[in-house]
Amino acid sequence: MRRLLNASLGTQLFVLQTVIVFLAVGGTAGVWMEHTRVLLDRQYQQRALAIAESVAGLPQVREAFGGPRPELSLQPIALGVQAATGADYVVIANRDQIRYAHPNAALIGKRLSTDGSEVMTNGRHWTGVQTGTLGRSVRGKAPIFDASGQVIGLASVGILEGTVADQLGEALPPLLWTVLAVLVAGSAAAALIARRVRRQTFGLEPAEIAALLEQREGVLHGVKEGVLALDLQGRVTLVNDAARDLLGLSQHDVGRSLREMPLSDRMRDVLDGVDPGDDRVVLHRDRVLVLNRTPVAVRERQSGWVVTLRDRTELVRLARELDQASTTTGALRAQAHEFANRMHTVVGLLELGEHETAVSYITQTTEAYSRHASGIREKVADPTLAALLLAKSAEAAERGATLVLSDDSRVEAGMLGDPHDAVLVVGNLVANALDALQETGGTVEVSVRTEADGLRVRVGDSGPGITPGLVHEVFREGFTTKAAHAGPRGLGLALTRQACARRGGWVRVHNAGGAVFTALLPTGEPSVPPAGEAALLAGEEPSFSPNGQPPSSRTGGPGEPEPPPARGSAERKVPR
Repeated sequence: MRRLLNASLGTQLFVLQTVIVFLAVGGTAGVWMEHTRVLLDRQYQQRALAIAESVAGLPQVREAFGGPRPELSLQPIALGVQAATGADYVVIANRDQIRYAHPNAALIGKRLSTDGSEVMTNGRHWTGVQTGTLGRSVRGKAPIFDASGQVIGLASVGILEGTVADQLGEALPPLLWTVLAVLVAGSAAAALIARRVRRQTFGLEPAEIAALLEQREGVLHGVKEGVLALDLQGRVTLVNDAARDLLGLSQHDVGRSLREMPLSDRMRDVLDGVDPGDDRVVLHRDRVLVLNRTPVAVRERQSGWVVTLRDRTELVRLARELDQASTTTGALRAQAHEFANRMHTVVGLLELGEHETAVSYITQTTEAYSRHASGIREKVADPTLAALLLAKSAEAAERGATLVLSDDSRVEAGMLGDPHDAVLVVGNLVANALDALQETGGTVEVSVRTEADGLRVRVGDSGPGITPGLVHEVFREGFTTKAAHAGPRGLGLALTRQACARRGGWVRVHNAGGAVFTALLPTGEPSVPPAGEAALLAGEEPSFSPNGQPPSSRTGGPGEPEPPPARGSAERKVPR
């Protein structure tokens, strides 16, 4: 037994299944033999009874009972019937159970060895198995009646158990061959099953399979990256802790289809393979995720896909901060360049002795910059937003463009609350407008104003505009018309859209001499409930209409869209 327990999985399966087949076949054979033996006993009992009733009904037998010496007449009759029917004995006895006929003549005149009073008393036949002078036999007993219907004796016919056993033995060889054939077939089937199981388990033993399972669970739930496994029907077959945290799923989602889960259309497209490719960027809830979808093949047959999810939220935040720092650095570099040029001019004027001209030049330059800064600060009282616009002005000047703050701009102090979302929206829209100019120069016109419903932002550029078919696509995460760069791209407008929608606002775009982006950012705490945010992430556009016009974006009468900004309104250029 210990050797069997230490044997391989295939050997254990083969031995156990062979034992099961042996027990099943042996038990079936034993039941069949016992059932056949019972049937043979019943058949021989009925046969013996039929012979006994035939003997008891013979007229010669009745007549012999009336003579002086019945045994002389009955013995030849009994022996003749015995020889003719193949019975092992035929016994005839009177009412007192004294034998008149018996195969052993020496027992004639003696009492029966077995009780026949039941037949004598009730006058009914009897069948069963009894042990007599000739051995154990199957017997049938029938009463003998006289002319008046009184019981005057009995006829007993018996067939020895050995005869029944001989007939059972004749049926035994076919049974044994059948049992042997079934055992061989069962053993072969057990060997095939053991081989198949071994092949399906790659020859691994139970302990090795358990160790692999433990290692898999440890690796899956220990890695920081999310792992999601899908079958060919798009059902989730495995999800680790990191993936559940990133996607907001639970263990109960295993076995469900992607269509039944609270995921955005963009997320489903990437998971289903509708949007193929490597490092697909998806904005899910407040996280920036990078997904990779890889097919899984077992024995050269595809069985599903494995999707890995990496959280790039912190990386994108750092990249945005680095981008802002780079913008600030560029603005400072541009100002330093301009300051150096001005200082060289002042030094030259002083060397030429043009003192009054130098003083006048310094005064004009200082007043121009002061007017530009004070002009922004007069219209934008919030210091954070004003600083952003001033930095973007310097960046535009560095890139050969002009940033114009429209006359209708008006941001009152304290109206923005937390300026984080306002800086995100304005900064992304202005950066997108500057990128649209492609370093060729042009104008970016910005309008920011606080109203009762929140901060309204309008950013237009003099670039080529947006293809009408891409009006909604530009807000999808991962969409970009720029050349490939390091790091995630196509997130600025998606983050802008999310920030506005999270507060119950909207963002849209149309062409008017270039692309014009308009946004409404309600102030205060985010007002979109989780269900609304889930609808937004699912691809719904609650604040968009097919023509890009939101429900509450009008400043004129009903049906009048808000006009685009005038290109010639109060242009203020960055001093060069």
